[in-house]
Amino acid sequence: MKLIIQIPCYNEEKTLELAYNDLPRHIDGIDTIEYLIINDGSQDNTVQKARELGFHHIVSFKQNKGLAKGFMAGIDACLHLGADIIVNTDADNQYCGADIEKIVRPILDGKADIVIGERPIDQTEHFSWKKKKFQHLGSWVVRVASNTDIPDAPSGFRAYSREAALRLNVINEYTYTLETIIQAGHNKIAMTSVPIRTNPETRPSRLFSSMWRYMKRSSTVITRSFVMYKPLKFFGTIGAVLFTLGLILGIRFLIYMALGEGSGHIQSLILTAILIMMGFQTISIGLLGDTISANRKILEDVQYRVRKADCEKKEDKQI
Repeated sequence: MKLIIQIPCYNEEKTLELAYNDLPRHIDGIDTIEYLIINDGSQDNTVQKARELGFHHIVSFKQNKGLAKGFMAGIDACLHLGADIIVNTDADNQYCGADIEKIVRPILDGKADIVIGERPIDQTEHFSWKKKKFQHLGSWVVRVASNTDIPDAPSGFRAYSREAALRLNVINEYTYTLETIIQAGHNKIAMTSVPIRTNPETRPSRLFSSMWRYMKRSSTVITRSFVMYKPLKFFGTIGAVLFTLGLILGIRFLIYMALGEGSGHIQSLILTAILIMMGFQTISIGLLGDTISANRKILEDVQYRVRKADCEKKEDKQI
């Protein structure tokens, strides 16, 4: 059983050693543990520091491509290197390395394919009151959108089995944390969470410059992911509301017309026609999106098979 711990890095020269020293060297049930960094266009000596520390693998981008692309590049590299379990953690040592054993245990026991570390958000001192509330709100929205019960959706401390990693496919360029949960919930991948510990803050977050900006971009990711995987439900609900409002106004106009007062409510008739047509068109978009979604499932299955065959082929060459 091979575990690869991947760490996305962007100018992490000062904190990488702290994170590296905290990583586990042995876990019961794991035969081999290797460490990999994704150098996301760092302009400092992150790569040199990683080599000095003894990282087994380095994936490098010539320029910064963002957390989502870095995460997927790491996943792809880990799969080609023969990882049975992949753990993602942060280079700023936000998460306690000893808890890696906790998040891989459900996978080793065959109880889950994705395990997400649940941070003690309310007890984290460097989180402001506003950030704590927004974290809870965002996680609740993701739970609704994904039909899962993951309490800490933005957590980047997580473990993937090989099977789950082969099925990952991140579309947005901002963050992988939210989209992968919605994707896993939609694809019925066994997923759970375990409580973890966090370390004191070593530097401010680089994912967002302000809480409002983070919320704006995260809400875009959630909405886009939900529309991608549940288009009929999304557009069907909006279309049904518009169609119902149109019917109500239409009935209202008919009542006035029966009372001989219809000539004074022509505007309601026009609005009725507009709302009913908008509702019908929106539902039609949902049906079309559902058809596209079905085709995407086929493409995802093809991608899974191609990726799996490619990884197995490279492993055979290494042997």
